[in-house]
Amino acid sequence: MFKIDGCFTSGWSFDESQHELKNRYQMVNIGILLSTAGLIYGIIGNYIRGLHILIPIELVVLFMNIMMFFALRKYRNFFEFFAITITIQYTFLFLFLIYVSDPDDLKHLWIFTYPIILLYFQKTLKAIYWLIFILFMLIIAPFQTFIEIQYSVFQISYISFVLIIVSIIIYFYKKKIDEAKATILEQQNMLKNFNLELERQVKDKTTQLIKLNESLEIKVEQKLEELRKKDQILEMQSKQAVMGEMISMIAHQWRQPLSNITLQIANLQLKHMLDKERRCKDVDDALGNISDTIIYLSDTVDDFQTYFRPNKEMVTIEIHELFQRALNFAQSRVQDSEIKISIKKDNQIVLKIYINELIQVILNILNNAIDAHNEVKPKEPFIVMSAASDDKYIYISITDNAGGIGEEHLAHLFEPYYSTKSKNGTGLGLYMSKMIIEKQFGGEIDVQTSSSGSIFIIKIQKNID
Repeated sequence: MFKIDGCFTSGWSFDESQHELKNRYQMVNIGILLSTAGLIYGIIGNYIRGLHILIPIELVVLFMNIMMFFALRKYRNFFEFFAITITIQYTFLFLFLIYVSDPDDLKHLWIFTYPIILLYFQKTLKAIYWLIFILFMLIIAPFQTFIEIQYSVFQISYISFVLIIVSIIIYFYKKKIDEAKATILEQQNMLKNFNLELERQVKDKTTQLIKLNESLEIKVEQKLEELRKKDQILEMQSKQAVMGEMISMIAHQWRQPLSNITLQIANLQLKHMLDKERRCKDVDDALGNISDTIIYLSDTVDDFQTYFRPNKEMVTIEIHELFQRALNFAQSRVQDSEIKISIKKDNQIVLKIYINELIQVILNILNNAIDAHNEVKPKEPFIVMSAASDDKYIYISITDNAGGIGEEHLAHLFEPYYSTKSKNGTGLGLYMSKMIIEKQFGGEIDVQTSSSGSIFIIKIQKNID
């Protein structure tokens, strides 16, 4: 696509420091085009008027203009030469207008464009030399005897004076424009430097933020690792607390069977003392009772061993069977009390879960309910375990009538180390129960309480990946 600006700069590119050279290129190209237009006009006019003597000269100058116009686009290093050539051309053109034209033709007015041409074709010092030369040629014009001129000394003096005034005005006008351009260029450079500095600062800040982010990520990872270790410690402490309660349950649960074994042995010894000839049937019955009791004790140990087994695996179980296992653990604590623990079974619910963890949660709630009953001692104390389900979740409810939980305790109920049992509680049971339900079962645990009792509701996913 044709570009006017590219035409006047001969198709060359200039950076910001070459602004003055770019202006000179533009004026030289404009000068060539205007001179060419003037020469074509003059050739046509002289042909019509019959002044054929000037036509060859004008054709030569026209040819030179065309050559310079295209040469400027190919030979950038010859710019100064072309500028001088055009300056010479205009200098002698304007002198020719003064020396051979009539004042009434007003062709001398063209000479007042000469300062503009000089200041843009030549550098300032050289322009002064050329201006002095043309003024000198104008001043001696009326006094020389080679060519008869039509201008008087006064007219030449007046033209020279006006030419000087115009030159001064144009010089200072150009100087102001150059200063304004220099100021703009300086401001642009300052803005460019500011932008570069701003980019550098942004880059530095970005680098600092990246390093800070990396440092924060490391610290967050360290904190997460500390929290994981803390959770492991809390889980271990919770297990240990439950283990203490389990040992107490085992001791209580084994006391009666061991008493039965002792009684069977004492009976055999007594019969042996009273009757030397014991009947085989009595011995067999006693040994059978002792064997059944030992099997019961062995089953009890198996149950507790399964609970404390460290490896975790998903097991399919019916929810009420799981309730029964938890009840077997807690049954020893209510044997000598009036607390009735029951399982409400409305329908069969089969799920695949981590059995030990869910039993731990249910057992924690059962133990809390038993402790609350022992403290409040309501009439006809009971604890009921039940379950319901929908498409996605299973809802386990553990209900008691131990008088409910105080408002001052509800907000802190699931916080670690917070206990309502004074020195007898670790404060880890409900906290670890909440962590287990949320992290391992993708569910939640909530409590509803009133003056009559509390209902703990455990919500877990039906299908755990």
